[in-house]
Amino acid sequence: MKLLRPLLLAVILAGGFFYFTTYRSGRGGVTDWVGHPDKIEISEASGSDLLDSEEQNNISVYRKNIASVVNITSKAVTFDFFYGLVPEEGQGSGFIIDKEGHILTNYHVIAEARQIKVTLHNRKTYTATIVGVDRSHDLAVIQIKAPDLAPMVLGNSGNLQVGQKVYAIGNPFGLSGTLTRGIVSSIRQVQEPDGMKIDDAIQTDASINPGNSGGPLLNMHGEVIGINTMIASNVGQSAGIGFAIPINTAKAVINDLLTSGRVRRPALGVSTIPIDPNLADQMGLAADYGLLIVQVVPGGAAENAGLRGGTERAYLGNIPIMVGGDLIVAIDGEKVQDQQELAQIMNNHRAGDTVRVTVYREKKKMDVSVTLGEARQQV
Repeated sequence: MKLLRPLLLAVILAGGFFYFTTYRSGRGGVTDWVGHPDKIEISEASGSDLLDSEEQNNISVYRKNIASVVNITSKAVTFDFFYGLVPEEGQGSGFIIDKEGHILTNYHVIAEARQIKVTLHNRKTYTATIVGVDRSHDLAVIQIKAPDLAPMVLGNSGNLQVGQKVYAIGNPFGLSGTLTRGIVSSIRQVQEPDGMKIDDAIQTDASINPGNSGGPLLNMHGEVIGINTMIASNVGQSAGIGFAIPINTAKAVINDLLTSGRVRRPALGVSTIPIDPNLADQMGLAADYGLLIVQVVPGGAAENAGLRGGTERAYLGNIPIMVGGDLIVAIDGEKVQDQQELAQIMNNHRAGDTVRVTVYREKKKMDVSVTLGEARQQV
């Protein structure tokens, strides 16, 4: 009897506990003893898939061009002190420029490559051959044999404005078909790691990372305005400062690369010094800007056209120069103030083109037609 009472009390307590914590809460739809709700109410979107005009344009640019962007894998052989010759693989991007399978990319993407593989957006892979390279502009054209290729539309990089929207498509870190968006941050001359300079490089904050090299930079119409080539970063990843080679620079050399495999770079055939107001006053020149011809290359374009170099010895600081030559102030009506501007003008021409050079010979202003020669190739 003594044992029965405690047992009965334990049963009553256990039943009460079950009733209030489990059975009753389950029927009432509140919560169970561990706090799990019986039913959760959530807010769902209405299902509307309307896109604003900016989103629609992003999608349009991507869909229009994604089939033309390729992944490039290059295989080379390098020498290791401990292991000897070892294989090395690199990745980059490129884009199709015609239905014959020509692809434009960066020179450094395929430099020293013994084998080049191109993977299209449809995942099909082809072996590519090198058609031509322009090391000084970090450009290369390769070719694949594939059906139904969709070439990109090459735009105009000559009238770009800071603040203009741009898109980059490529394969950063091997992640194919990636689109990023930004603006033109600046247009400036930059120097690549190998020392080569890019005139009028397009600076952008569109994310560009390893693997983007050689891919297209597009305007809001989906036209190619640049070739992504490098980033400014201490960690090797995008820090919001990327650079692209202007497409006009590439268009000026593509024909040479396709027909001869190299660039017939134009040369005026002169050695010059830039003139500022101070020098112009000391020398008694007719203009306070321009390039004074110190020497013409024997048998070169300038000499053949009748342009004159210096005839009198003088010193610029401690440097001996020849003065008395023609003063170049414009080419084809475009003002020339220093060697960089002359180089930019030359980039828009090919060997064999004829240009109108405006000079001052003593105090007389005159125009001289010059057929550009071919610069010596770098070794």
